[in-house]
Amino acid sequence: MGMLAALLPLAIVWVSNDTDKYRKLIWVTLFLTFDLIMFGAFTRLTDSGLGCPDWPGCYGQANPLQAHADISAAEAAMPTGPVTVMKAWVEMIHRYFAMGIGVLIVAMMVIAWRKWLQSGRKENRFSPVFPTVIFGFVCLQGAFGAWTVTMKLQPVIVTIHLLLGMSLLALLTWFGARQSNHSLISKLAAPLRIPAALAAVLLLIQIALGGWVSTNYAALACSDFPLCKGSLFPQMDFTNGFTLWRDLGMTAKGEYLPFPALIAIHWMHRAFAFVVILAVASVAFAALKIEGLRNTARSLLVMIAVQFTTGALTVFLDFPLALAVMHNGGAALLLLLLVSLNYKIRSATKTAN
Repeated sequence: MGMLAALLPLAIVWVSNDTDKYRKLIWVTLFLTFDLIMFGAFTRLTDSGLGCPDWPGCYGQANPLQAHADISAAEAAMPTGPVTVMKAWVEMIHRYFAMGIGVLIVAMMVIAWRKWLQSGRKENRFSPVFPTVIFGFVCLQGAFGAWTVTMKLQPVIVTIHLLLGMSLLALLTWFGARQSNHSLISKLAAPLRIPAALAAVLLLIQIALGGWVSTNYAALACSDFPLCKGSLFPQMDFTNGFTLWRDLGMTAKGEYLPFPALIAIHWMHRAFAFVVILAVASVAFAALKIEGLRNTARSLLVMIAVQFTTGALTVFLDFPLALAVMHNGGAALLLLLLVSLNYKIRSATKTAN
């Protein structure tokens, strides 16, 4: 099924007019990885993560059609439970999608090794190190995808799965940026190297906090904005809220997770967002003054505004699914833009040296 899912993007690369099909493959894989993150958010937010309660198949079958009897029996026993026909299809499509991207990454790695060996190990552009690292990374991501199911959506496993997906997107963005020439960027970008890297780290922390909100179903723990429960500092339980190794909805002692713990999770994500906005916006405004970075900087400023808006509207409008998925996609796009900016700044620094 993974091979079948990869056939269409491989065909698009093969028949494209682009003379550099290797670069085309990288960017198509990057685009599909971004789409997979969006679809993964949809899978999580529709409670479809256990639509097929085993892995990699569905009740031991390759697709929900073959497992229809088992799925229907589970749905009849618990109509609003984790297993329904729709949720099974959502979950399996997500897996097919992920496996297809895995096949594309294998193709990328094989091409790199082949081209590099054919060039007598002299063609640095086809150095297989980076695509091999990406291949190892996607294997690790697949393992956490399996554990997400087999460990019944344990929050820390699901959050790591999300972070690995975002990190895979970042690696592909960096690798894609290496395929283009950024020598025209002004050397004035060099002083931004540390602030841009710090902004990327802060954004990853915020994505982790957002994943912790999502996996603990704490998105509506605060139903007002900018205050929470009418207070700047509501009653919160950080100890239980940020105990990492525990079952979904439970404390480490096996008791039900108290509501103040959910408030602490939500509040922390909301408060840290202002730190990230300040860091990313300051880097973006500085980059606006530098030739070669302006378009990326403008895109970052637009995405910060969009991300803030979708986050606030998710609270105001009582968590509509489309907005929640957009908020996840916005985080991925912010990361993509910030990694691209970091690569361009690094290229300018190398040129300056």
